[in-house]
Amino acid sequence: MLAKFNFDAVADIDNLYKAMKASRKGVWWKASVQRYDMNYMRKIFKAHDDLLAGKDIRRGFYKFSTKERGKLRYIKSVHISERVIQKSFCTNALVPHLTRGLIHDNGASVKGKGTHFALNRVTAHLQRHYKKHGTDGYVMLIDYANYFGNIRHDIVMDIYRRAFGEDTRLMWLAELFVTAFGDISLGLGSENSQITAVAYTNRIDHYIKEVLKIAYSHYMDDNLFLYLLKAAARNTLNVLQPMYDTYGIITPPQKVKIIKLSRGFVFIKAKISLTDTGAVIMRPSRKSITRQRQKLKKFYKKYTAGEMTLAEIRAGYMSCRGYIGHFKSRRSVYNLDMLYLRLFGIHPLQKL
Repeated sequence: MLAKFNFDAVADIDNLYKAMKASRKGVWWKASVQRYDMNYMRKIFKAHDDLLAGKDIRRGFYKFSTKERGKLRYIKSVHISERVIQKSFCTNALVPHLTRGLIHDNGASVKGKGTHFALNRVTAHLQRHYKKHGTDGYVMLIDYANYFGNIRHDIVMDIYRRAFGEDTRLMWLAELFVTAFGDISLGLGSENSQITAVAYTNRIDHYIKEVLKIAYSHYMDDNLFLYLLKAAARNTLNVLQPMYDTYGIITPPQKVKIIKLSRGFVFIKAKISLTDTGAVIMRPSRKSITRQRQKLKKFYKKYTAGEMTLAEIRAGYMSCRGYIGHFKSRRSVYNLDMLYLRLFGIHPLQKL
């Protein structure tokens, strides 16, 4: 089945055309995308010819920074012509090959999965734990420090070699995209980097599941382990640390938390509690609500300065509102709606 996901599929003109349509979604307003779109067939044929000729198709990066969840992140975005090739590479080679061996509880950036899937798996683990031990137990949360920035290229290329087998042309193309980031790290803003980072710790994930046999969920650089005894959590960390070191993964003490299960904990921006009756309650974390309130106030300043329209603000707000609405969060949603009403003089659900 996977034999069809090869270099020829990546370079195929029809697949490049599909990749072009997918790549311009949400960014068609950009001038560079519109210029590409004006002569897209000529550029698709050029990409096809360049790939078959073994030419370097990289165009460099657009570099900028953004703040996400209070963290400053440096983004390296590629030109639309390269993004089209990367999209075809991901769709027709990288994703099919890398995702087939992932553990079930790895929920990031995989079709059919995502944050809600990951949180549902945490619920399943907690309910299974409750049937055996009640609310006794501990959860260990590990958050990698600067995960993308410390990914080792030699390990990435070894992952690609195992995935692609004898397809040397796929290896050549994959190496182009990886080495563009320097000697180490994968850049944020690249679809290749995203799926590669998801699969990077796959061997560790399988070791945790199949050898250590621990209830475990993994979402990008956030990891959750479930135990009955606190000592078992500390022992797991001691066992895994040499593996983390090999992979260049940094786990500073402040990013490793062992929490009594009855206290509740935060995972993927959700405040999770296991009640005495075995019910798993999920609410949006306090930080998520605070960030959204701050974001609305920033939107208001941009709105009054004429930098944003009400339609743009509403679209951004409704996305967050929909995510929060999946949790037990009626009061939080109501309070955010009231803040929106006070700032903009209209309820977010009212038609513009």
